[in-house]
Amino acid sequence: MSSTLDPLLIAADAALRTLFSAPYATRPIPSATATATDAAPLALTDIERREAGALMRVNHVGEVCAQALYTAQAAVTKDKSLREHFLHAAREETDHLAWTHERLEALGARPSLLNPLWYAGAFGLGLLAGRLGDRWSLGFVAETEKQVEAHLDGHLDRLPAADRESRAVIVQMKMDEARHAAEAWSAGAKELPAPAKGMMKLVSRVMTTVAHRI
Repeated sequence: MSSTLDPLLIAADAALRTLFSAPYATRPIPSATATATDAAPLALTDIERREAGALMRVNHVGEVCAQALYTAQAAVTKDKSLREHFLHAAREETDHLAWTHERLEALGARPSLLNPLWYAGAFGLGLLAGRLGDRWSLGFVAETEKQVEAHLDGHLDRLPAADRESRAVIVQMKMDEARHAAEAWSAGAKELPAPAKGMMKLVSRVMTTVAHRI
């Protein structure tokens, strides 16, 4: 009985931790010196600070969704090794959640007010992907991470040049997402059909547009 309840308890615990407690990173936040020379931090104008804060809020929402997706997929799979794979990825994504939260505080910005909604929606998608089978579930991970990489590239273009600290975080996140996608392919991911990819892009566009403001 306990083995049946374990995934559900893990999922409930992950939701509570993600939405109602301060995230804790196992890795130190990436340093600006990893992407720039050892210069003093540059001052941001009010406009630059607001834009950087809005972008990092979107990235924070993405990490809230990542927690939901991986936790849901872990709860559904019957493959114990794959469950551990998903949970390990979720733990790494917790670093991203903590880093983006730290940048939001530094920029004087707040998380999205709709985080519970984003989490619930992403959890539902994770359950659906998992119910389709492990290879499709891994394919969903691979495509999600691919789209996240493209999304982060766009943020690197839009981020104020003076915000080296946020840039360092995004660069490391992008590297981690690429690795997660590669691991999903290595584990046997099945490529999603074009309509599914298009729907994922549409949902992502709605989420990022709303989260930029709310």
